[in-house]
Amino acid sequence: MNRKWWHDKVAYQIYPKSFLDSNGDGIGDLRGIISKLDYLKELGVDIIWLSPIYQSPFVDQGYDISDYYKIAEEFGTMEEFDELLAETKKRGMYVLMDLVVNHCSDRHEWFQKALADPYGKYAGYFHFVKGKDGKEPSNYRSYFGGSAWEPVPGTDLYYLHMFAKEQPDLNWENPELRKEIYQMINWWLDKGLAGFRIDAIINIKKDLSFPSFEPDGPDGLAICVKMVEEVQGVGEYFEDIKKHTFAKHDAFTVAEVFNMKSDELAEFIGDDGHFSTMFDFSAHMLAQGDQGWLRSRKPSVREWRDTIFHSQATLQEVGHPANIIENHDEPRGASRFLPDYAQNEAGKKLIATTTLLLYGIPFIYQGQEIGMMNCQRDDISEFDDINTTDQYQEALAAGASPEEALRACNENSRDNARTPMQWSSGANAGFTDGTPWLSPNPNYREINVAEQENRPDSVLNYYRKLTALKKSPEYKEAFTYGKFVPDYQEYDDVFAYHRILDGEEGEPQDILVAANYGRGPWTLETRGRVKVLLSNTESEGAKQAEADGAGRITLESCEGVVLLKLDGEHV
Repeated sequence: MNRKWWHDKVAYQIYPKSFLDSNGDGIGDLRGIISKLDYLKELGVDIIWLSPIYQSPFVDQGYDISDYYKIAEEFGTMEEFDELLAETKKRGMYVLMDLVVNHCSDRHEWFQKALADPYGKYAGYFHFVKGKDGKEPSNYRSYFGGSAWEPVPGTDLYYLHMFAKEQPDLNWENPELRKEIYQMINWWLDKGLAGFRIDAIINIKKDLSFPSFEPDGPDGLAICVKMVEEVQGVGEYFEDIKKHTFAKHDAFTVAEVFNMKSDELAEFIGDDGHFSTMFDFSAHMLAQGDQGWLRSRKPSVREWRDTIFHSQATLQEVGHPANIIENHDEPRGASRFLPDYAQNEAGKKLIATTTLLLYGIPFIYQGQEIGMMNCQRDDISEFDDINTTDQYQEALAAGASPEEALRACNENSRDNARTPMQWSSGANAGFTDGTPWLSPNPNYREINVAEQENRPDSVLNYYRKLTALKKSPEYKEAFTYGKFVPDYQEYDDVFAYHRILDGEEGEPQDILVAANYGRGPWTLETRGRVKVLLSNTESEGAKQAEADGAGRITLESCEGVVLLKLDGEHV
């Protein structure tokens, strides 16, 4: 593998609207982010990814961009953004922004000009398609529910929107559009961005015949992703983007890809791939049901572990994946993946240990480092997310009671990750002096940065230890390039693997990460003497195992260790 500047880094996703409000308007902003850069540096963060801060009507929380060259006034000014870039550079940190180019806002100048002249130049920037027999061109259901086609007023045309109707899809077949997008990307990279997280990018290739599919629901529609999965040639677009933008700047690009064909993996993130890396969503896909959120389910520890192990084994042969527990589009990982009895500080440290030390670059989502949890709402009106409202209605249409539909939303809503960052036990979690745009999780009184900051055994301080270990001079090579090898897979509730250096670049190392997600104790045969590099509970058992060299260690429920093997049998 060709070594890249970002391989040994730790990334952190900021959802700006919910991070920290500096001016009392209830919305997080750039000034708030700047004020917390030292906090992030101490956490061990190298790369900051900002969810969209562009000008937007915020129908889909900023993923509906009305001007790619402007900062939304809710977040601040371009001068403040430039200050953020300068301040991160002083600290040896990097900034990524979201690149949202499958669609834009219906308020964008391009779309407004297209509506004004539905057969003119700017209509060609979108998919304006003639209807069939007075109806939509095809039976696509958008990702957010309902038809993916919307009438163009005063014509027999429809425009395609795979997301909300206020997010018209861009026509990547149009070379003039591509030129405009490439110019915009280079403009941001020239400002000093390190790269982009690339949103919904697999969707940019369309079958321009827009064929209908067999309906997959009682509404007579088929989810629009079926067209995406059938069409060929999206990689040609990706290579064109890379050639004209990313490659010129040695940019770091992480793709949001759900529907990639398995044989294309090397083309996507190999040494000469379309993108630097891609998020591994394999574990998150486990929770999906066949009727949206209503039939979602909580995977067992074994299912979750085996899915990650399979993904790790596959990805390490090809490239360097991006690993997550949660993000702005998912519920909180501690609520989704930890068993009920493990939803405590020990369990939150445990899930951090087993995921941050996997092969690949870890992405920490804001609040994850203090163990933020899902937020239980009492009524659908308390949610802000457009997708949650759609899923609630879908659940009711499928026969669920209002209580069942609300339960599904509480478990799966994206708003779980979008509640304000919990800085303190003060009013509004220390997020704002005003009225927050989304009410905070009531548990902020117990779970917050201020409480954990100076408590040595807190989740926050454990994350600091974990990132320090990952980046330490002695073990950075193993945690960055060491081979991932699973172990002890015969135990259902055990999550254990090795990171192994073969010695080509120095001394060989075998580091074992072992975690007990079960209710009872588990005795691990270490097959030789070990040194404890980190323990999430600092138990006497771990210390004793190191001291007496007995070749075994007993891990209590929710206990995890990172062990350096000193001798004996190696994997």
